[in-house]
Amino acid sequence: MANRHLSRSIAMQSLFEWDFSGRDNSKVEAVFKRNLKEFAQGLEDDGFTKRLITGVLKKIEKIDNIIEKAAPEWPIDQIALVDRNVLRIGLYELLFGDSKEVPPKVAINEAIELAKSFGGDSSGRFVNGVLGTVYREIGEPGKDEDGKKKKITDPSKLPKEELGGAVVYRREGREIWFAFVHDVFGYWTLSKGHLEEGKDVGAGTIKKLKEELGIKHIELADEIGVNEYIASDPQKGPILRRVTYFLAETPDKELKLRRGGGLDDARWFKSDELDELKMYDDIRSLFKKAHDQLKRS
Repeated sequence: MANRHLSRSIAMQSLFEWDFSGRDNSKVEAVFKRNLKEFAQGLEDDGFTKRLITGVLKKIEKIDNIIEKAAPEWPIDQIALVDRNVLRIGLYELLFGDSKEVPPKVAINEAIELAKSFGGDSSGRFVNGVLGTVYREIGEPGKDEDGKKKKITDPSKLPKEELGGAVVYRREGREIWFAFVHDVFGYWTLSKGHLEEGKDVGAGTIKKLKEELGIKHIELADEIGVNEYIASDPQKGPILRRVTYFLAETPDKELKLRRGGGLDDARWFKSDELDELKMYDDIRSLFKKAHDQLKRS
């Protein structure tokens, strides 16, 4: 086994034990040394293992928030122990490591191999889906270095999930304010949520907006667009998510974000403040359409 792969295996086993035994950081050093002695005698680069463990623990809160964003249907404590610690290592290397030392695709592939070796039947697929989601969010660094074309999944053949979201606004005299939520990738985006099977899209969207934004009153107006994207589910694999967005008005001034799902803030913004916000291109396009519609009304 190559030294670096063995080092990652030791790091994963040590983080697994730390996680399983109550997450006591004071015991990590002893766990690491015992695992190193038992499973990797003669390992030439034990400093790499230690840097991985230390780095993951230092960034644990941010890493776990990113996992929740990339896999919103799986709260961090519901993800299998092996899978979540493999993801922690993979995300640390992907986002905070030295990309010259460990290129992004190497970090992802190594994490997938760890998941296959130590996890369950669906672990490799789940880890691949989550890390792939994050990799796309950060702009796929190094994607053209190997000159290979990626295999494109046919969306029409994937299982589908329905979501509802909205450009939520309120009026104060002649001023219009817009509600946005902030994700752990640093983007301001629109509130949305999964719809219950068989539930009316409008009614389901209202329920999800109230839950996520902590508002009591909201009224949907026109549908303003539909976004579709491919996500990964640990059981189903790739799935096509379809989000129907509406224009929605509320008189409520206070937002109380429901934590989780990779979101960390919710705020009101005036329209002239939004040009400076970091937004996804498709969300900015939806907002512009809604804003133009409001100006005409």
